[in-house]
Amino acid sequence: MHLRKGMSILFSKIFPLKRLLMNTTKMLISGIAGGVVAFFAGWLIYGMLLMDFMAENSGTATGVMRPDAEMVWWALILGNICTGILYSYIFNRWANISTLSAGLSAGAVIGLIMGASFDLTMYGTSNILAMKAIWVDIAASAVLGAIVGGVVGWVNGMGKKA
Repeated sequence: MHLRKGMSILFSKIFPLKRLLMNTTKMLISGIAGGVVAFFAGWLIYGMLLMDFMAENSGTATGVMRPDAEMVWWALILGNICTGILYSYIFNRWANISTLSAGLSAGAVIGLIMGASFDLTMYGTSNILAMKAIWVDIAASAVLGAIVGGVVGWVNGMGKKA
């Protein structure tokens, strides 16, 4: 009998289900919020503010961008949700970020590094964007990352006592 109780206590210490479920719920909520913001902020930054600039500074590859009527919306939405969940996972599991300001700064760094990684790799292997557009896209990725990170950090901190 004592062995069973001891194993139960040990198991609950190793696999704290209640804490795990609460953390997963918080991670999913802030991740989805970040994903929604990534979708709309990305539309504003890339679909409105930088649309003409990016078109004028594209590389020699043709037929790369889909017209609006041919967008694969489920993939675009799911990709943005995954972005939000990535930020939320990093903030909740490793960095313990739960404020708007910490989320803004961490998000900017993550966005900058991810943007540089993707853009420089694509520049090295394809003709999608000219170098001028690469630098602008890296900066835009940092701004978008800051916005997403800020929202994820802010949502993570909701309900915490000051």
